[in-house]
Amino acid sequence: MLPPGEGETARLGALSLDSGVTLPEVTVAYETYGALNADRTNAVLVCHPLTADQFAGREHPVTGKPGWWERLIGPGRLLDTDRLFVICPNVLGGCMGSTGPASIDPGTGRPYGLNFPVVTIGDMVRAQAALLDALGIDRLLAVVGGSMGGMQALTWAARHPERVANAAIIASAARHTPQNIAFHEVGRQAVMADPDWRDGTYAPDEPPRRGLAVARMTAHVTYLSEPALEAKFGRRFQNGSAPGFGFDADFQVESYLRHQGKSFTDRFDANSYLYITRAMDYFDLGRDCGEDEGALARCFSGTKTRFLLVSFTSDWLYPTAESRRVVRALHGAGAEVSFVEVESDRGHDAFLLEEPELDRVLGGFLAAAMRGAGL
Repeated sequence: MLPPGEGETARLGALSLDSGVTLPEVTVAYETYGALNADRTNAVLVCHPLTADQFAGREHPVTGKPGWWERLIGPGRLLDTDRLFVICPNVLGGCMGSTGPASIDPGTGRPYGLNFPVVTIGDMVRAQAALLDALGIDRLLAVVGGSMGGMQALTWAARHPERVANAAIIASAARHTPQNIAFHEVGRQAVMADPDWRDGTYAPDEPPRRGLAVARMTAHVTYLSEPALEAKFGRRFQNGSAPGFGFDADFQVESYLRHQGKSFTDRFDANSYLYITRAMDYFDLGRDCGEDEGALARCFSGTKTRFLLVSFTSDWLYPTAESRRVVRALHGAGAEVSFVEVESDRGHDAFLLEEPELDRVLGGFLAAAMRGAGL
């Protein structure tokens, strides 16, 4: 789904996955902003959330919309590209140039479809580590991510602590809860119930748009909050002040969700949605280190990485309790960690929106990281 000639790609060869399967040929698509300094000490990895991609800091080539974190990335901005080299890769399993279910299986010459192996957050990080190796970057000044991006940032700090000086985890968690798994399963079933899905073998020009749109609508509700919905839409009707007594988009909130669903199908692959949501469902970082209460702390034992965790008061998808759980584990590991709960009525999506307190906290964290590195 990536237009020809857009962005950068790296061919990384074979990659072993957590499932025990080896992908014979892996490509990672990525965007970079700024320049790598001579000492290679100014690299910041930005990990994208579920429905985003590598176009964090510039106009998206498919939608024409600004990058999903463009307000933070650029000269003089919070992620100051006059001083930092920002890298944002499309995750393994994605659909914007990285190897995923829409990629060609070298063994058959046809798209993988459901023959693509199930991947994990750990596999995404493993592919990113291979990308950094290819770029000649041994150590990151920082890894930053929100939501699924925060899961990747945590995994980086746990599995590659020697490569991460600072890690900022925003609106995220160290595991996917049963409620989150349930919402994802509703979305996947919507995709698979669409007749156009064809057991994952749909033609590129005939994807399961209706099912994917419903999946997006369901998920998008979890990114919002009741106060935000009330303020933006209330119970206002789409046309006039009286009900239409039908099943069209009568309420403004219905019209909004339908628009979100339709626009999503123009830029996202349905099978990628299945694979990436499943990767999030399997995410439980503490299980890497045992089954007991202290397992998550052991994942970070002896770490020298400096951490920032941020949650939002109205985020019910990844509530503050999940961030506090990570903070307790990091304290148990003796890590240097700061935690801030930001007052916001905008729900989970607050990390993507203009939130002055988030900017202040993240900006201060990154400024200290740059001072520590002599930048």
